[in-house]
Amino acid sequence: MKDANQTSLKEVLKEMVETYRLKNRLNQTRIQNLWNNMMGNSISRHTKDIKVRKNTLFITIESAPLRQELAYGREKIKRMMNQELGEEFLNDVVIR
Repeated sequence: MKDANQTSLKEVLKEMVETYRLKNRLNQTRIQNLWNNMMGNSISRHTKDIKVRKNTLFITIESAPLRQELAYGREKIKRMMNQELGEEFLNDVVIR
């Protein structure tokens, strides 16, 4: 039985993330890890930088043909990332 003062660790961590405004940094780290896992080794090797600014994912790709191919799948990338994050965090994906 729970007392009034007892809260779960999950609730405490969630409150801490909101209080210290760590959500964006936490999601950026999660997105960088997801990118490597979801896209595989061949695409990860050509990825130079991954940044999140104002809910927009900026991905810098070294290979021009790969950049063009990924540009066609921007919506799919956004949808997959949001699904893995469990919320509608990303509004847009920019491939450079």
